[in-house]
Amino acid sequence: MSQTDLDPAVAERVRWNAEGLVPAVAQQHDTGEVLMLGWMDDVALSRSLTTGRATYWSRSRQEYWVKGETSGNTQRVVEVRLDCDGDTVLIKVDQTGGACHTGDRTCFDADLVHPA
Repeated sequence: MSQTDLDPAVAERVRWNAEGLVPAVAQQHDTGEVLMLGWMDDVALSRSLTTGRATYWSRSRQEYWVKGETSGNTQRVVEVRLDCDGDTVLIKVDQTGGACHTGDRTCFDADLVHPA
């Protein structure tokens, strides 16, 4: 997407998809509650790490968005981890307000899917 200040050692560990993105799972740092899934490119990941404000790439709008910038439902970054394959980011946050665009606390509240 664009040039970044992301630490090259970190960038090398991330397995970006063909669009230069990686899925980012946001989790409440103190309870373990899974809040949402967003997408990050190298710029969004770098901004999240340097500003302490969770920043994502909107695939539909083709622009960066800082969680809570317009809604007030912010995510303060507590820690960031990569999974063992480097193809998913876990971003542990302190969530203020709802994480879901619907206003719900988490995007995973709506439908419980039972195994067969």
